[in-house]
Amino acid sequence: MGSATDTGKTITFWPDTEIFETTRCSFAVLAERFRQVAFLYRGLEISLTDERPAGQARLERFRYPDGVRDFVAALDAAAGGSLHPDVIGFEREDPRMAGTMEIALHWGGRDAEGVRGFANGRLTREGGTHVEGFRDGVTAAVSAYARRRGLPTARDTGSIADRIGRGLAAVVSVKLDRPEYLGPIRGLLGNTEVRACVAGAVHHHLGAWFEEHPERAEAVVGEIVRTPV
Repeated sequence: MGSATDTGKTITFWPDTEIFETTRCSFAVLAERFRQVAFLYRGLEISLTDERPAGQARLERFRYPDGVRDFVAALDAAAGGSLHPDVIGFEREDPRMAGTMEIALHWGGRDAEGVRGFANGRLTREGGTHVEGFRDGVTAAVSAYARRRGLPTARDTGSIADRIGRGLAAVVSVKLDRPEYLGPIRGLLGNTEVRACVAGAVHHHLGAWFEEHPERAEAVVGEIVRTPV
């Protein structure tokens, strides 16, 4: 359209009524997705403006400097939990899986488990190897800590694996050069190497956090091993 002093792209489109059942965009649905993307890409700022209400334009901005840590804190707050206020998080690049992982977790005062997995910014509703690796790593770290403290159920790894999700909120986000999805809707990540990479990283970082915060570690691990399956 002419010369410009900055760079970027503008995309304008109208939904086709012959294809879509509804052509009215939902501000709430768009806001939720943009908020999710801003959580997953730390430091990215997204603004959403609805100019449809005459004279009452609605604007929301999304930016989260702590990335998935902020995501977990928001999930935990929405669920009404906060038994242990610290959100544990880390980021790591691993060439074995040709990608990076960013993971945050927190045990709160809820009963339900809330572990969300993402691959390249896409929600994997059915989980996959990144979520399986996360659970493997948490189980290993909790079992190792319980064993060192001589807790009575430390030998029962299967039982601990069943218990770790009680009150756990977590986000497991991986960004891969070559993601492999299973199923028709790409809701399940299938990269086999991702499981071991994520498990090892979670075991290492969570184990280090337990050692650095012994009082909180005792509370978290003690609650896990004492809670009935």
